[in-house]
Amino acid sequence: MAPRLVILDRDGVINHDSDEFIKTPAEWLPIDGSIEAIARLSSAGFTVAVATNQSGIGRKLLDKPALNAMHDRLRALVKDAGGDLDRIVYCPHHPDDGCECRKPAPGLYKQLSRQYGVPLDGVPIVGDSERDLEAARAVNARPILVLTGKGSKTAADLQQRGDSVETFADLDAAATQLIAETRKQAS
Repeated sequence: MAPRLVILDRDGVINHDSDEFIKTPAEWLPIDGSIEAIARLSSAGFTVAVATNQSGIGRKLLDKPALNAMHDRLRALVKDAGGDLDRIVYCPHHPDDGCECRKPAPGLYKQLSRQYGVPLDGVPIVGDSERDLEAARAVNARPILVLTGKGSKTAADLQQRGDSVETFADLDAAATQLIAETRKQAS
């Protein structure tokens, strides 16, 4: 059976973002409720994956061991909250590298689609930036905006252009909606 997949951006959705980049595990600080939201999604039967741009590697601001330590901490926190975070994929490239994996390109999402063996049509993808939303639309997924991180600015920019997208205050609120939908479908 194909997994019920949800894909999350990392910085600004799960943890606090920084214009100076998150360079060390000590700088990686979860947003209130985000770890519990991932655990609740997992417990409700979702396979939770993360797809994140990490150009700090390409910019030589952090190295892979530091990034891995952040992801190990994220996984441990989710496990301690009673959930499971299945996969984390990331783009390490500099924005000028022209790769296919840096959002708004859909390469990370296509990678997850191949790894799970499922199409991404209608799969919820939660992000806080237009890059996340554009990449989700490119694979016919269900783009969801959260107002944490860069989300409030993104929402204002979209509104100014007359564009709309499903929007929630934070990952916890988005998770609550997704779980409610699956319960409604099951009944």
